[in-house]
Amino acid sequence: MVIKFIQKYFQSQWEQTSNAPISLFRAVFGFMMFAGIVRFWLNGWIETQYIKPKYFFPFYGFEWLKPLPSIYMYIVFSLMALAALCVCLGLFYRLSIWIFFFLFSYIELLDKTNYLNHYYFIILLAFLMGFIPANKRFSLDVKFKIVEPTYSITSIYPSLVKWQMTILYFFAGVAKLNYDWLFNAQPLSLWLPAKSNLPLIGPFMYKKWFHFLVSWTGAIYDLVIPFMLLNKKWVYLAYFFVIVFHLLTFYLFPVIGMFPFIMIVGTLIFLPDKFHENILGFFEKPKNNLNKNEANLKYKKIIKWGCLIYFSWQVFLPFRYVFYPGNLFWTEQGFRFSWRVMLMEKSGTAFFYVKDKKSGNSIEVTNSDFLTKQQEKMMATQPDMILQYAVILGDFYKKQGLDPSVYVQSFVNLNGKGSKLFINPNVDLYQQKESFKNKNWILPIK
Repeated sequence: MVIKFIQKYFQSQWEQTSNAPISLFRAVFGFMMFAGIVRFWLNGWIETQYIKPKYFFPFYGFEWLKPLPSIYMYIVFSLMALAALCVCLGLFYRLSIWIFFFLFSYIELLDKTNYLNHYYFIILLAFLMGFIPANKRFSLDVKFKIVEPTYSITSIYPSLVKWQMTILYFFAGVAKLNYDWLFNAQPLSLWLPAKSNLPLIGPFMYKKWFHFLVSWTGAIYDLVIPFMLLNKKWVYLAYFFVIVFHLLTFYLFPVIGMFPFIMIVGTLIFLPDKFHENILGFFEKPKNNLNKNEANLKYKKIIKWGCLIYFSWQVFLPFRYVFYPGNLFWTEQGFRFSWRVMLMEKSGTAFFYVKDKKSGNSIEVTNSDFLTKQQEKMMATQPDMILQYAVILGDFYKKQGLDPSVYVQSFVNLNGKGSKLFINPNVDLYQQKESFKNKNWILPIK
């Protein structure tokens, strides 16, 4: 029965449907990206995150990416904002979405310090949008006759966006099925008391039962909401929950920025076609042109295999941590790109020592001479960044004429369990190589 349902569902993905949902999604996605870039600029984050730092922590395999001189970094953000605006307006859409995708990816791959799950999510959405003909309606490309207008689209195209959002929600819920979240209400028990000054709900912030209520509600919400959104009977109620959940999240944790609003407007794509047709009806004369068009299916085999490979990879990434020993939140091996959102409170300090093999002299490093405060904070708890920093130090002192070894005394506090030794202080990190292999110099948490 389940197999028949799956077969029937995927067969329906090759039928024609209204392109109003994907056209509206393109417009709101482009607008949110444009607004986010402007916000980033106005807050001075281009300067603090991409110009001020002396060194960067690129992702493994992308060490060849380098930041540009300051004026060119501003040009990159300007082009990215222009591309996002063009995506919103549907002007030179195909070119604009790919420019946005590559520039945004470049910015995010430059430095792990700035990694956020929703930045990764934006990259994935932009990548998928690059293959979706989302400019054939409600766009300047149609107005200027750059493309022929159509009012239908193959169902699989809007489904790509829905599936990506489903993966985010579902695996964010799976990630919450851990002992600390469910049975210790951590890290919410550490965070919520600081919100006791909030109107109405402030008095509850010290209550243990409230910490557990929020923890369990968050897990249930993430696990259930994508399936409610995919169900036509429940979709409007589900969207109401989406609005309430994300507004409450922003109310409690405004530091997460635009992510709640991106999810609120992005999740609109799950609502029925009629909803989107009514919205576009304010801007265009409604038409009914949903005739079958087999020309849209000429790449059906390629699309099938592309989807299978892409989404299989998306399912694999959150579970790759099983190939590493130890506590995931402690080692963070397999942590990124797995939708583990706000699941831990982790802080640490790292004292680095450079020993000259020739003279035997040892130098204690002042981290602020090399890193910004944010870089130092993030580096102190993430082993791969600790290794990268050790290489930065080794290379620096090697140029000063030393034959360096680099050691670290690192202490980390995970979810209020107390500060514990994090990295083996007897390992010369300058001799270690970055790879996907287990970092056996990370000490186990006790």
